[in-house]
Amino acid sequence: MVIVEKGKRQADAQASQVDTDISTTPEWSALQDHADELEKVHLRDLFERDPERIKRFTARVGDLIVDWSRHIATDHTIKLLVALAQRADVTERIKAMFNGEKVNTSEKLPAWHTMLRAPLGSISAKYSSSTGRRSDGQSETASRVADELGRMEKFVGLLQSGEWRGYTDKPIRTIVNLGIGGSDLGPKMAYEALAAFWHPRLRCRFVSNIDPADIAMALSDIDPAETLFVVVSKSFTTAETSANAVSAKNWVTSALGPEAVDNHFVLVSASPDAAADLGVAHDNMFTMWDWVGGRYSLASTAGLSVALIIGFDNFSRLLSGMRTVDEHLESQPVDSNVPVLMGLSALWYRNFLGLPSRVLLPYSHRLRCFPAYVQQLEMESNGKQIRLNGQRVNYDTSPIVWGGSGTNSQHSFHQMLHQGTTAVPADFIVFANADPDVITSLNAKTKHDMLVASCLAQTSALAFGTSRSTSNSKPHRELPGNRPSTLISAPQLTPSVLGQLVALYEHQVIVQGA
Repeated sequence: MVIVEKGKRQADAQASQVDTDISTTPEWSALQDHADELEKVHLRDLFERDPERIKRFTARVGDLIVDWSRHIATDHTIKLLVALAQRADVTERIKAMFNGEKVNTSEKLPAWHTMLRAPLGSISAKYSSSTGRRSDGQSETASRVADELGRMEKFVGLLQSGEWRGYTDKPIRTIVNLGIGGSDLGPKMAYEALAAFWHPRLRCRFVSNIDPADIAMALSDIDPAETLFVVVSKSFTTAETSANAVSAKNWVTSALGPEAVDNHFVLVSASPDAAADLGVAHDNMFTMWDWVGGRYSLASTAGLSVALIIGFDNFSRLLSGMRTVDEHLESQPVDSNVPVLMGLSALWYRNFLGLPSRVLLPYSHRLRCFPAYVQQLEMESNGKQIRLNGQRVNYDTSPIVWGGSGTNSQHSFHQMLHQGTTAVPADFIVFANADPDVITSLNAKTKHDMLVASCLAQTSALAFGTSRSTSNSKPHRELPGNRPSTLISAPQLTPSVLGQLVALYEHQVIVQGA
């Protein structure tokens, strides 16, 4: 009876969410009134009134320290945003995602990327006491995920050891990842970010564009006898990936003969016919699942190219980092839940303070692809105008996400961030220590200290600005300040820390969507 009642409550909550236009609620109106009040307040005032502000507006999740003290927000703002989240049943939506319910209503599928990085034992125990649904399906799915990751681990070992070789018995030296969207942006971002952990013999290239120049450039200076193609396509119907796979196959067979295909091609797909369509052995195919959205698929076999380069132990650390934030999201109350609060802040700026975009500024050269990755994650997921009940929204959805790496961005578009006519909320990401492979390089510590100092100076200048007196009475040098930012810091860019960053941004999406 308890299970039935709980299931009914969840169904009622989902129905309530579908039927309620969130912008007509008292909680929404309260935030609108509060935004009007804060128009007269400068960030300088908030810091002067509250010496403990940084301490109270800073939280930790895993290795990440998230400081949102430089936001145009007060304790009352947080209280009102939390009330709105409760009205929108954010907690129930999060539970539904973790329970594998069909939260992807347009395709009637779960969004079960958290399954990919949860230990098998804990999954089985968790779903055996699930929400009134049978647990055998979830446990079976968890077992299949574990089996596929096991196959992936074995293949990574074979390639890194040199046991898997090309058709002419040469060792593989270059991996070429063929995919687009989530099958390209996530793996490419992670590959670049984790350069400190690359295998000494192996390097990876990424081809996504149907423009023939893309694949021509990737293949121009490599040997087909030493190249492995990883073709990543969930449905294997994506025109760009299919066309590039055909070009790659022709390139290999022209040089080595048709019998060489099985030594130089592996496939990652949810389509059971994909291997036959490409003409490779079924054993060369790794399964991904239709319940994994492409932009969330890095933790699945879609991350095979990354695992081949950094090794499966480091790939496991990446998954473990994701799991750290998953557990935080699932266990923490809304008012202390870091990804929930970051998702709510995006809503706050987009809909109540009228700031349409958000800029991501990783002060890490190796995270230069991270803004593009998050851009797809948020804008493809929430850049929509129809609600669950089929009605058009009358509010804004999804910030416009863009960015670049520091300090290059300081010499590109920071002028607009500091002095432009539209304020742009910014996320700064910085690491206390240089990447592990460059720590001993010439001047590495000095240069990294300069990098960190530049990042911190930017956050302060955006928040507090300068006055006419400090800019020598020259109006064009004055910085108005009151530009909000989040500072995310961690000790070092490692596989675990990257996983934590990825999950932190993944989980903001469901909050904004709800």
